[in-house]
Formats: sequence, C-alpha cells, structure tokens
Amino acid sequence: MAQSDYPNRPITLVVPYAAGGGNDLFARIASEKMSRTLGQQIVIENRPGAGGSTATRAVAKAAPDGYTLVIGGTGTLAVNPTLYQNVGYDPRKDFAPVGLIGTSALVVLVNPNLPARSIPELIALAKKDPGKLNYASAGVGSGIHLGTVLFETMAGVKLTHVPYRGSAPALTDLIGGHVSVYFSSLPPAVGLVGEGKVRALAVTGLKRSEIFPNLPTVAEAGLPGFEAVLHYGIVAPAGTPRPIIDKLSAALREAINASDTKERMAKDGTEPLLSTPEEYATDIDREEIKWSAVVRQSGAKGE
Repeated sequence: MAQSDYPNRPITLVVPYAAGGGNDLFARIASEKMSRTLGQQIVIENRPGAGGSTATRAVAKAAPDGYTLVIGGTGTLAVNPTLYQNVGYDPRKDFAPVGLIGTSALVVLVNPNLPARSIPELIALAKKDPGKLNYASAGVGSGIHLGTVLFETMAGVKLTHVPYRGSAPALTDLIGGHVSVYFSSLPPAVGLVGEGKVRALAVTGLKRSEIFPNLPTVAEAGLPGFEAVLHYGIVAPAGTPRPIIDKLSAALREAINASDTKERMAKDGTEPLLSTPEEYATDIDREEIKWSAVVRQSGAKGE
C-alpha cells in the first residue's frame, strides 16, 4: 500500500446517525478544514441505524487504508457495546483512534410550573415522592437517558422515565407539562429558556457553559463529581497504518484549532478537544468503563 502519497482519492467519513444532529455537525465542521489540509475531499455519509451501531460495525470491518472513517461518540463507543446484546465490534480492539473533536454538556431543564429553582430543590422534591416526578429522554440508551440515570444514582432519587423518539417531541411535552424534567442538549434549550417556556437549573459538565454563564454546574450546585457529557471524535478501522493515522490526526488537530472552528463550536455549546491518537484511546477506555456501568444500572436494552 502506498502510504507516502496518501490520500490520493476522496475519503469517506461516515456519520452513524441521521443528518442534523450533533455528530453530523461535528463531522461537517472537521471535514471541511481537513479536506483543505489533506488536499482531498472528505465526503460525509449519513448511515443511521441501531443507535449508530450499524454503520460503526460496518466501518470496523472496512479496509484499513484510511479511506473509510467514522465519527466515534459516547453512544457508539461507550454505551452501545453494553446496551446491545451483540453490537458486533469492540470499541478498544476494532478501531484505530484518530483524535477527539469536542465535548458537549447537557442542561437540566424543568417545566416552569415545577416548584424547583435549583438542583437541591429538585432533589428534595424527588425524594419527597419517589417515582412521582417523570423525566423525558430522546430514547432508551441515549446520552440524555443515561445522564439522568447517573443523576438519579448519585442523588439517591427515583424518577419515572418517559422515552421519546428524539429531542423535539420530548421538549414539546416538557413545555406542555406532560413531563417535568429533561436533560437537553444546549442548542435547542437557549431560545426556550430565554422565552421562559422552560426553566434551566444547571449544566452537566464540570465547567460552566459559555452559552449559560450564570448557570451553575450540577456538581457545584449540590452533587459533587457529577459529570454527564458527550464526547465526539474520529476513528478508523484497526490496522490502519500509523503514518496514515498520524497524517489524519495532524489535519484534525489543525481543523479544531482554527479560530473560526472554535467560534462555530462555542455557539453550539461545544468545547473543542485536541488530542493525540493515544489520548483518544485512553478517553474511549475511560468513557466505556463509566457508561457501561450506568447502562447496566439502568437495565436498558437496545431495540
């Protein structure tokens, strides 16, 4: 294989979800700049199915030549191997990490009629009547679902789970008062909080968000050590030659480090993460250990 002239044709970057979500956005931001650096077009291919597992499994089995890559995320690499009975890939053995792109936190939203204006008040309300408070998620096993399960565990409370098929219907029912709590991704929450349609209590990262600078983190608001964030990166099939991985990794770091990339990501409440392939491998390992335990605790099973 001629590695010295890599790449000499277009590269496919598979997004294992439908267009329009966070994974898709990260793929487009990164690939645009990487294409220029590498001198070849990076073609985005959306292949949704089984919570991202179908496409991720296909890329694990693709030729390890650097021409087929996939967006790796908390869902596909840290959650799905435990959520699905036979996911068909090993997040540690079947991929060659290229590098991280970014991380995004969630924001804890409640219906404005709920008598809770802080995390301690929400916890107290949930403790008073175990199981009475319900929460929405964007689906069983989603980052939103498992972030709330982690919250329940660490706060010692019991909430009732109401899964939806995506964020839009979940937010609609939160506004309508059919559900009380929703751990939302940041972009759709901004307008709703501003209009007073929902109340924001805290963000789920370890640092405050630039989008909601006045909101505390869940950790500082009364649940020390709590962190529920989504990580995104790029991985290649295992066995991809190291010189190719190094070339891709350098192009990815350059793309993320660009000031306009950082601005675009900040608008969506995303923090850029620069990493080496080794650092991303360590991150995948750590995230899988953390979230597989939460999946087991939740009893969730992938459909």
